Amino acid sequence: MTSFDDAFRARLRDLLVWRRDVRRFRTDPLPAGTLERLIEVACLAPSVGLSQPWRFVIVDDPARRKGIVEDFAACNADALRSYSGERAARYATLKLDGLKEAPCQLAVFADRETMTGHGLGRRTMPEMAEYSVVTAIHTLWLAARADGIGLGWVSILDPARVSDILDVPPSWRFIGYFCLGYPLCVSDTPELERAGWETRQDPQSFVLRR
Repeated sequence: MTSFDDAFRARLRDLLVWRRDVRRFRTDPLPAGTLERLIEVACLAPSVGLSQPWRFVIVDDPARRKGIVEDFAACNADALRSYSGERAARYATLKLDGLKEAPCQLAVFADRETMTGHGLGRRTMPEMAEYSVVTAIHTLWLAARADGIGLGWVSILDPARVSDILDVPPSWRFIGYFCLGYPLCVSDTPELERAGWETRQDPQSFVLRR
């Protein structure tokens, strides 16, 4: 059995600390095969019933990318209108995507109708398919950061519109759209915290004992 020592555990914590949601990218491309290799690592994540419901769409087509940019712009404008006063002014200053700069873009979906795994673990909690996909995304995120690659999760999108733009099967549920590339800068502090949008809470404030 592989064992991990204190030095490894400390480095793993460093990786978690320095894993950031990146929005500011350099435009130079990643080495050929990088995204495919990261997806292979992502597929090592756990999945309910070994269903492996993740579906990855590498988005290279300029017209499809343009459609995503336009959808983000529309959704972001709607989001801005939901705020007022000082909060709206602060929101307007935030950079919330790297769609025009990041060299790689990836959409991730959950196939809730997959027969792989024979439905084990999903009878009472079918949403476990989506949760499994999120574990794969986080696995990819950490692997990317270990390679010095930044990843940004773009959530200000209309799921139905994204599915239409990317022409995926109707049974696939959109989970997230991701920009990947080398970051302009790295920090151990979330960008939204640096921008004064929110601060990290004490982890103990999320814990109950029963």
